[in-house]
Amino acid sequence: MHPAVEQIRQYLQLIALQFVQHPEQAELRVAESPQGDAVRFRLILEKTDVARIIGRNGMTASAIRSLAKAAGEKNGIKVIVHMLSHEEAAEQA
Repeated sequence: MHPAVEQIRQYLQLIALQFVQHPEQAELRVAESPQGDAVRFRLILEKTDVARIIGRNGMTASAIRSLAKAAGEKNGIKVIVHMLSHEEAAEQA
């Protein structure tokens, strides 16, 4: 794992734990592209916590994504951050 990816992972974990009420159910999945130039983070939370982390009009989620993308761009990595509930993750699997 690229050191920048690990730093972004730690950042997302820190932020998620600050916003959610059920941190024990929070899960962060990381998927890197085979070329190593892109990474996708899936922050899977309790349904009520998803609303908290998205924020009013999506402003909180937008800020979190912007900071993660900026950190990735600085290191030449495309970063995608998804925030979804356990139910939504199960449907996509």
